Amino acid sequence: MNEWNPIQKPAGIAEQRLLDAILSGHFAVNSSLPGERDLAAQIGVTRPTLREALQRLARDGWLDIQHGKPTRVRDYWLEGNMGVLSILAQIPSQQTSDFVAHLLEIRTLLAPAYTRQAVEQAHAEIAAFLATLAELEDTPEAFASADWELHHLLTLRAGNPIFRLLLNSFQDLYQLMGAHYFVSAENRNRSRAYYAELLTCARRGAHLKAETLTRDVMNESLALWKKSIRP
Repeated sequence: MNEWNPIQKPAGIAEQRLLDAILSGHFAVNSSLPGERDLAAQIGVTRPTLREALQRLARDGWLDIQHGKPTRVRDYWLEGNMGVLSILAQIPSQQTSDFVAHLLEIRTLLAPAYTRQAVEQAHAEIAAFLATLAELEDTPEAFASADWELHHLLTLRAGNPIFRLLLNSFQDLYQLMGAHYFVSAENRNRSRAYYAELLTCARRGAHLKAETLTRDVMNESLALWKKSIRP
């Protein structure tokens, strides 16, 4: 019984159907949703269930609800928030090469900072983890998993919980992206070299060197990703 998947609640079903309609363009950006009674009938839920779903979507930046006015579909790329980004990262149809490249650009900006802070504050723990990567199995799956664990540890020890929350928002996509990226033996070898160089920095407590190293490698990874998706 404990292994069964939980049954999705009606509000969750309504929320997903509305999201699908927004992302497919059925409910276009900046358009108004149908009235509550009509919309509930279209989705196949009660009005109280619909209201709950609408409030969830408004909270996450998909809808603009104002008393006395029709509910508007927000331009989520312009008006959305982290809730929008987190959901987009979980939807296969939205995981385009450009979307992944944009996320890698953000990682390029953030990773040097949280790596510096983590090495400065917990260099021994970081070094101990990196030492385990010396015998990493030479498969895309192993590298994708190890890379996630490394960055998760770095954000955990950086001292700024926002880094960790941002990274956690993209855990599933990170693993999928990593499995694709690490198909290349060249990319695996480059990351292995990075782990070894970062290990040296951590053992020495050289947090500024770790920051510079990570920035260079993240920029290189972004370039390699763009190269890998060229037709």
